[in-house]
Amino acid sequence: MSVKVHIHATHRRYTDGREVVAVEGKTVGECLDHLVRQYPGMEKAIFAGKNKLHHIVEVYVNHASAHPNELPKPVQDGDEIHLILMLAGG
Repeated sequence: MSVKVHIHATHRRYTDGREVVAVEGKTVGECLDHLVRQYPGMEKAIFAGKNKLHHIVEVYVNHASAHPNELPKPVQDGDEIHLILMLAGG
């Protein structure tokens, strides 16, 4: 099963500049684990701890918010996951 993960511009330094990475998994969590296996730098960028996303990371599946309980959300072949960073400034 192939799922595409769209990488936020801020995190592309961890994916060798790739905007989209193909991963495999049956849930968002499995897909993100596969992403981290391919690009280990992504782990600290998106995870705050074991199975816990950073509070600024938002996950969308096929352009719909996966919140709450993003990691166990099921995905299917051909789905797209977008990793969005909620940034604030002043």
